[in-house]
Amino acid sequence: MPDLMLLRHAKSDWNAGYGTDRDRPLNKRGVRSARAIGEFVARYRLMPELVLASPAVRTLTTARLAAEAGGWNSPIEVVPQLYGADRGDVLQMVREVTGAERLMVVGHEPTMSGVLEYVTGHRIRVTTATLAYMRSGYASWSDLAYGTARLELLIRPRLLLD
Repeated sequence: MPDLMLLRHAKSDWNAGYGTDRDRPLNKRGVRSARAIGEFVARYRLMPELVLASPAVRTLTTARLAAEAGGWNSPIEVVPQLYGADRGDVLQMVREVTGAERLMVVGHEPTMSGVLEYVTGHRIRVTTATLAYMRSGYASWSDLAYGTARLELLIRPRLLLD
């Protein structure tokens, strides 16, 4: 049965010089948080087989730093549609995944909270660099529906950093 992981991008730097919203980088805390989440994922052997990431700098950087810090060999696929996607868009993307039993989606708010609420049936706010790990009650990604997943872990980076 497939396992779904949602990761909201880490804290971005609103004071950095950047062009558009898509170009906003991570701040120092965001970099530390992304790395801490990546190490946590590796420590507990939760590495995804595939990572789908928004093309926004802060999101793609979060995915890459987490993978690097955790030593994952997971392919990171940049999905342009994840930038500005709503819950339904993300759910459709996930339903179309093949060949990966453990999937991570790295995206934005309020979308990550919306997806988490839909698949678990519980309203939970996904703060920056928070990882939600869910076990599914379905046989394939195409069976993803309301309330079909059980939240196993919700890890906020402040729990991992001193």
